[in-house]
Amino acid sequence: MNKKLIAELVVLFLITQAIGLYVANYFVQENIHTTIVSENPDDPLNTLGLIVYILVFTAVLLVMIKFLKPRLSYYLLKAFELLAIWGTSWIVFAVFLGDLIGLGLSFILVALRIALAKNIVLRNFASVIAIIGAGALIGVSLGIIPVILFIIALSVYDYIAVFKTKHMVSLAKAIAEKNLAFTVAMPTKEHKFELGTGDLVMPLVFASAALQSSGINSSFFVLAGSLIGLLFTINYSSKHVGKALPALPLQSILMLCFFAAAKVLGV
Repeated sequence: MNKKLIAELVVLFLITQAIGLYVANYFVQENIHTTIVSENPDDPLNTLGLIVYILVFTAVLLVMIKFLKPRLSYYLLKAFELLAIWGTSWIVFAVFLGDLIGLGLSFILVALRIALAKNIVLRNFASVIAIIGAGALIGVSLGIIPVILFIIALSVYDYIAVFKTKHMVSLAKAIAEKNLAFTVAMPTKEHKFELGTGDLVMPLVFASAALQSSGINSSFFVLAGSLIGLLFTINYSSKHVGKALPALPLQSILMLCFFAAAKVLGV
């Protein structure tokens, strides 16, 4: 077991989820949410809509990487990244500092990503901010049933994309090579591990929905299950360098089990 890698992962996970839950709680208190497909957060069509968005976005990324010239694909992917960073960071910064300052800081972060495009620390920071903003907002905008359906569907897709079609592996490698803020890099002496943002976003989405429907204790149960699944996956990957392993399927199983346990225990 790479103790340094595991320690970094735990710290990264706890900081991201703690800030994310704070932001989600602010959204709940201020009745802030977004419409995915239906204005009814409990409508399962929202799950279908999110899956379609993800499939279309992934297809667009794959087409750009495979068929466009490297320089053009990089600029287009960079534009996607900067737009996502700008929107999500504004959401997060505004919660703590207000809309105007938040807007200014979001532009500064985008400018820094342009000026320091190869800086891994800055890329990781931008990724975490994007995870917090997207995860909290999506989580409070969905009912618990659509979120559970979303997690199950995305886990199945993740399994297929890594082990069957393997297009997610190709996509992850291309994104990592371009140092884009769609993954979080955790370098070790042996290897640079790339953690997909989905492995941090989905726990926050589930925990935020649980916070809104059942309370903070249910959120903690969800995150505990997610962290255990993530640690197991990363530990396995650290011993089998070069072998891709999706974290979300195991995370999802444990999150669902822990959430069910919280409901049974009445916490």
